[in-house]
Amino acid sequence: MSSGRPPRPRSNPWFRPVGLVLRLIVLGVGLGVIVGTSLKLLEPRLAQGAMSTAPSEPKEKKPGTGAMALGSFEPRRELVGLSQQWGRLAAAQKGLTASGFLLVLDDGRFAQLQPDMALPAASAIKVPILLAGLEDLDVGKLRWNEAMPLTKEVVGGGAGWMASKPLGTRFPFYEAATEMIRVSDNTATNLLIRRLGGRTSLNTRFRSLGLPATVINNWLPDLDGTNTTSSRDLARSIALVDTGETLTPRARDLFREIMATSRTNTLIPLGLLMGMGKDSSDPDSELLPEGVTVYNKTGDIGIAYADAALIQLPNGQRAVAAFMVKGPFNDPRSAELIRAMAGTVAKTLVKGS
Repeated sequence: MSSGRPPRPRSNPWFRPVGLVLRLIVLGVGLGVIVGTSLKLLEPRLAQGAMSTAPSEPKEKKPGTGAMALGSFEPRRELVGLSQQWGRLAAAQKGLTASGFLLVLDDGRFAQLQPDMALPAASAIKVPILLAGLEDLDVGKLRWNEAMPLTKEVVGGGAGWMASKPLGTRFPFYEAATEMIRVSDNTATNLLIRRLGGRTSLNTRFRSLGLPATVINNWLPDLDGTNTTSSRDLARSIALVDTGETLTPRARDLFREIMATSRTNTLIPLGLLMGMGKDSSDPDSELLPEGVTVYNKTGDIGIAYADAALIQLPNGQRAVAAFMVKGPFNDPRSAELIRAMAGTVAKTLVKGS
């Protein structure tokens, strides 16, 4: 008998698997949205966790790993032949007292001639003064454009143009620091000495930097030679910057930029060029094609000559060098001796690099 109900339609056998697939698709999309949203919310914490658990990267790679190390002020192996050459050159000049120090920062090779003897610094003392100024800039004790007023106390004769300006003229720190090196402005130097705390304060800082022979006793130009330093101190003051031991990379770049403005290149730069068998009225330009760059600061008060430099070598290594000579007033042999000692450096390091 018929029950009176309409017959149930016969289901299509394809509907069930298709429906299952659709359900899985919807479920997958939903899970994807949930997981994606969760990961986005957790991303900052995950990143922070990864940073805290990951090993810290070294500041520099060791030699041989593809990166150039900064080096250090660490004499390791004396270039005895070079030291002896300096000794012979100095001994041949009667009446002159000479000092020299050279260190290749990358591998510790060095040469020396009475490197710790305190001699009149002349304007070479402006290198450690620049270092001290950039240290204060680094830690926020002074500003790059901080104005420093010209007073009678700091006006210095000799090199430079700032002394000719009216009292009360205000010079920004960066201008005084640059002119101190560029044209060896003595008034600019005195402005910095005063701003950095005066002679006593600076002398204390020099000792803390490992510059025991570097002492300021008088305002510049100090023609009597009472301000002193040594060839090792001068070389170290440059090395402290270039090895990253004192200044940040930004301040180190400022140090190099300022040192690069120095106009006088007749001592170490010319001596290096002459040691390579060349001569020029513009030694810096002639050294560049040879792969040599020199950042230097000279000093000359007649009775004493000095030059300190960072030397970029053709093989990418860097060396710091300083030479000082004391002798009779305006004796041309003093400058010639520094050039001769620098010339032996070129023959040892540049030609052999």
